[in-house]
Amino acid sequence: MPDKPLTLMLVAGEPSGDLLGAELMAALKDLTHGEVKIVGVGGEAMAREGLETLFDLSATAIMGLQEVVPKIPEVLRRIRRAAEFAAATKPDAVVLIDSPDFTHRVAKRIRKIAPGIPTINYVAPQVWATRPGRAGKMAGYFNLVLALLPFEPPFFAGYGLKAVFVGHPALARGKKMVGGADFRARHAIPADAPLLAVLPGSRAMEVRHLLPVFTDTMAILKDKVPGLHAAIPAVPHVAERIRQGAEHWPVPLTIVSGEDEKFALFDAADVALAASGTVTTELALSRTPMIVTYKVGALTAWIYRKLIGVKVRYYTLMNLILDRLAVPELMQEDCRPETVAAAVAKLLTDPAAAARQVADQNEALRLMGEGADQPSRRAARAILEFLGRQ
Repeated sequence: MPDKPLTLMLVAGEPSGDLLGAELMAALKDLTHGEVKIVGVGGEAMAREGLETLFDLSATAIMGLQEVVPKIPEVLRRIRRAAEFAAATKPDAVVLIDSPDFTHRVAKRIRKIAPGIPTINYVAPQVWATRPGRAGKMAGYFNLVLALLPFEPPFFAGYGLKAVFVGHPALARGKKMVGGADFRARHAIPADAPLLAVLPGSRAMEVRHLLPVFTDTMAILKDKVPGLHAAIPAVPHVAERIRQGAEHWPVPLTIVSGEDEKFALFDAADVALAASGTVTTELALSRTPMIVTYKVGALTAWIYRKLIGVKVRYYTLMNLILDRLAVPELMQEDCRPETVAAAVAKLLTDPAAAARQVADQNEALRLMGEGADQPSRRAARAILEFLGRQ
C-alpha cells in the first residue's frame, strides 16, 4: 500500500446521484478500513456519510428548459469551482456520478486544467441508444467507466474507453419487495382477486398520454378478467392528476403513495401495466410479469425517430440484456386500449405465459449481477483496483 493516504473526489449533480454516492462512500470506507479521504460535491445522503460538500445541489438538480435557462450562469460557476478544486487538491481520482449534463462538463474542465488527474464515470449516459459517437468523445475526458449493464464494457471498448461492469444499483431494492399479503388486507383487496399494478409514469406528460389509454384498457379488461382490481402508486407531483383522471375507473382502484407502499403493491400484484422506465427493473425484482408501454405526442415521436434516431431494438432493460422480446412492448401507435388489454389479459389468465416471463426476468437479473456483491461495493473495488490500491 502506498504511503500517501488515498484521497478521492466524488461529484454528484442530483438526488439520485447523491444516493449512489453515499452507497459508494460507505463501500470505499469499508474496503479501505476507513483509510480514505473523500471530498467533493453531494447532497444529504453523502453528507450523512461524512462529506463536506463544496456546494449544494440546488443549481444542478434541475430539468426542463424554463428551469435550466435562468440557472445557466450559476451552473457554469459550479462547474468551474468543482474543477478548480480538483486541480488545487489533486485527489487520486475524481468520480463523476450520473447527471452527465453537469458532471461531464466538470470532467472536461478537469482534463483541460489538470490532465494528470484520473477521471471515472459512474453511471454513463445511454449513448448506445441514441448517440453512440459520444462514447468516443467520452474517451477524451474519462479514464474509466463503471458500467451498470453487462453489454456496456465491450461497447465502450470499441471507442477506446475502458469500462468495468459493476451491476445495476436497482438490484439493492430487491429485498424491499415484500408485504404483499398485508397490502391486500390493508386495502380490502381479496387474497384471491386478480390484482393489476398500473404505472402510468412519474411525469405529468407521461400521465397525460397514458392514463386515458389505461382507463379504456380497464373497461375492456373488466369483462375479460372477472373480479379484477387495480392499484396505482402515485408520486406526489402527479398524484392529483391521477386521482382526477381515474375518478371513474372501470374496476375497483386503489391509489397509494410512498416507496414502501409501491414495493408492497409490486409484491401483491399478479401482473403490471407499466410505462417504460426504471420501474420495469423494480417490477422484475419483485418477479411481477408485466406489459410495458409508452406514448408521447406525435411531434416528439417524429423528432426521436427522424432527428435523434433511436439505435436500439428494445426499450425495456430486460429485453436489452436478453437481446430478445421477453417482455411485451407496446409503444406509441401500438399503445391502444384493445391491444394493451389483450396483452394484459393473457398474462392474467395464462399461468404458463406469466411463468415464462418470470423465468426470463430471473435470467436477466442474473446477468445484471443479482446474487453477486452489491453494485456499490463492486464499484468501490473497481476504483481501488484501477488505482492500484487493492
